[in-house]
Amino acid sequence: MKKLVVGLAALALFTTACGAKGNADDSDTIKIGGNFELTGPVSAYGSAESNGAKLAIKEINEAGGVLDKQLKYVELDNKSDTTESASIATKLATQEKVSVIVGPATSGTTKSATPSVTRAKVAMITPSGTDDSLTLDDQGKVQPYVFRTGFQDSFQGVALADFATNHLDSKKAVIIGDSSSDYAIGLTKAFKDSYKGEIVADENFTADDTDFNAILTRIKGKDFDVIYMPAYYEQAGLIIKQAREMGIEQPILGADGFSNQALLDLAGKENVSDVYYSAHFSLNNEEKNIQDFIKAYKEEYKTEPDAFSALAYDSVYLAKQGIEEADSNDPEEVAKALEKITDFQGVTGNFSIDENHNPVKSVFVIELQKGEEAGGTEVAPK
Repeated sequence: MKKLVVGLAALALFTTACGAKGNADDSDTIKIGGNFELTGPVSAYGSAESNGAKLAIKEINEAGGVLDKQLKYVELDNKSDTTESASIATKLATQEKVSVIVGPATSGTTKSATPSVTRAKVAMITPSGTDDSLTLDDQGKVQPYVFRTGFQDSFQGVALADFATNHLDSKKAVIIGDSSSDYAIGLTKAFKDSYKGEIVADENFTADDTDFNAILTRIKGKDFDVIYMPAYYEQAGLIIKQAREMGIEQPILGADGFSNQALLDLAGKENVSDVYYSAHFSLNNEEKNIQDFIKAYKEEYKTEPDAFSALAYDSVYLAKQGIEEADSNDPEEVAKALEKITDFQGVTGNFSIDENHNPVKSVFVIELQKGEEAGGTEVAPK
């Protein structure tokens, strides 16, 4: 009896997964899934991306939809948890029968969702999953259903090493990184491989840490020009606060994990000077499409967008272009069309999708003084 029950369950799962292909062609809507970190440790990223995605959906529908159909947005909370992210990806693909999934925000939750979307053959676009390996399998072959709109860790690390040397005149660096995060580990490796100066200290913490005085005490007496800090805003904000209060005044250089208002809230705006981070988006960019997006976002949410909301906004428009170029909302056809997209016009830059499903785009390094954006430097891919 147990064997029969298991067999029937497996058959039901197989049938459901295969059923994802027939998405909504007989309906007046096209479903877009959202798999975001709406609660949990990195909810500031997921919530910002959710806002960006919903604004894009609203605009697209007000402009007439896609293929003469309205978009229906189905969003679920992965709670910043890898297991939950995998489960949600399965649900969106096989039960909700979405044509494409936008999210998750982080590399870990994106990795965990990959087997689910691969089995269901539904494309997933992560706005900000930056780990180099996300779009490749263990053999280095491209994951057919995984795409991203943000740049990779290796590019960020190389760009930041170049910035430290050529713009901050740095010859000696201290690294303070999160040893529990694939994101931080990848960024650290890329920086070390590219930095022309000397690494005088390489300190580590884990995601649960809140007191960094021991690390900061060890580095305070050393001779260095810059602190490189690959970390998410939760720890980065606290480290910046504690470092400045301890009298450590050297420039602090971070990656796109800094790009959230929560960093300033945790650090205190008065402590956030001579802080630089790589970003996908700048509020000070005067291009019309970017200023139009900023205005619409502020009208919708009564606050300014950050890079994460901008990346998710672009991800939905990328999905729209994929559906249009496929002339179908069949998930497999949409995935094939996404592979061929060139000259996408986004608020986080204009780009084409390369053979590994990554965008070819520039990175901005944003300067913060007294908690305010004080300038930016564009670093193009080499």
